[in-house]
Amino acid sequence: MWPLDPSRKEVLRFAVTCRVLTLMLQAIFNAIIPDHHAEAFCPPRLAPSGSVDQLVEGLLGGLSRWDAEHFLFIAEHGYLYEHNFAFFPGFPLALLVTAELLRPLRAFLSLRSCLLISVALLNSLFSVLAAVALHDLGCLVLHCSRQAFYAALLFCLSPANVFLAAGYSEALFALLTFSAMGQLERGRVWTSGLLFALATGVRSNGLVSVGFLMHSQCRDFFSSLMVLNPLRQLLKLMASLFLSVLMLGLPFALFQYYAYTQFCLPGSAHPIPEPLVQLAMDKGYRIAEENEPPWCSWDLPLIYSYIQDVYWNVGFLKYYELRQVPNFLLATPVAILVAWATWTYVTTHPWLCLTLGLQRSKSSKALEKPDPGFLSPQVFVYLVHAAVLLLFGSLCMHVQVLTRFLGSSTPIVYWFPAHLLQDQEPLLRALETVPWKTPAGDSPPGQMVPRNSIMGLLYNWKTCSPVTRYILGYFLSYWLLGLLLHCNFLPWT
Repeated sequence: MWPLDPSRKEVLRFAVTCRVLTLMLQAIFNAIIPDHHAEAFCPPRLAPSGSVDQLVEGLLGGLSRWDAEHFLFIAEHGYLYEHNFAFFPGFPLALLVTAELLRPLRAFLSLRSCLLISVALLNSLFSVLAAVALHDLGCLVLHCSRQAFYAALLFCLSPANVFLAAGYSEALFALLTFSAMGQLERGRVWTSGLLFALATGVRSNGLVSVGFLMHSQCRDFFSSLMVLNPLRQLLKLMASLFLSVLMLGLPFALFQYYAYTQFCLPGSAHPIPEPLVQLAMDKGYRIAEENEPPWCSWDLPLIYSYIQDVYWNVGFLKYYELRQVPNFLLATPVAILVAWATWTYVTTHPWLCLTLGLQRSKSSKALEKPDPGFLSPQVFVYLVHAAVLLLFGSLCMHVQVLTRFLGSSTPIVYWFPAHLLQDQEPLLRALETVPWKTPAGDSPPGQMVPRNSIMGLLYNWKTCSPVTRYILGYFLSYWLLGLLLHCNFLPWT
């Protein structure tokens, strides 16, 4: 998929190391810290649990907390409850396919245990490939291999680490999104659109990614406007925009239609095991056999918006309550990071931002090469994407999810810290003058292996600049605290 040059090989090695360490730590924390009795979704186990199942639960149970239980339940039983439709089908389908590949283990493991193993295997794979995809994307956009390298290493220490490992859809979404962005940068529009569409089938915020396709098409339109027939190009642009919206909106629309067939059309209900029916009665969960839900009579019957409003109280400024101050504090670091990145970029390229990245100033055009790194003109559309996600997440969502929401959706969370590290850390500038270490024993002759610069900074923590300490302190503390708290049903982002 990607040629293994030295820097990419180091990213791959570091990502694998971080994934292994994550799985080990969650098992240790889950074993030594008692679980908090949270009011979370906890369906009954229908299959008997053997000794091997208990071993799997002990080793990997920390990956099944909070919303992960919904994904595991959907993969095992399907969309039985109304509120299950808040979770898109891409990740449960991937779990189910992997569990089928593990079918020989069903002789001594339950389906749930196979799904837990699938979570560990798949999200480890997805997050490692996402780190490599981010490095690949950074090299294409930033025109600075150093910053691309630092950003990929930072992704391995992501503040959203626990959600990239647990039974959540963030790792798969990050892989598809970063890969789609990379394909678009290479000019492979339809491959990019397909990957963006798959990402929309994993998480709803994938719909926002249509902006990348639309911006690319508008940029091509303006660049060819003075050369080719304007009317023909305009018609071509309108058709391309329509197809982009259709392609990315189709997975969302099909999922909403499937929900409509289950809850709004007569005779579509499937048999539900009695313990799960009893759980619905005890907890007030709506199942398809009950009366028609109110959203079925809407002009546009969208179950997703109904669930977000009724079950999770998601809406404009609904989360702005005094008791939610701790959650706002949890989300503050990533919000500051994206806001700071936006301010830095806008003040550096005001004309580029005013023209929506479609027209550069004459002075910029005169340059033979674009500004390297985070300040490259190509970063504009990624910055707008990050700013839109931040604005929507801050005003209309449960604010504490901003960390994983942004950490799995936008490369800005990693590109801007990499820019700050390269710009303000003297140790990194010293490393750039002596950038390579002796080739490893198993490396081909003449191939040099780059140092892991982030680990180098951690080894020299006391001599690092304050900005470096703040950035690495934030990434590492959230990386570790997320495992400690989330895996034991304690509140986290």
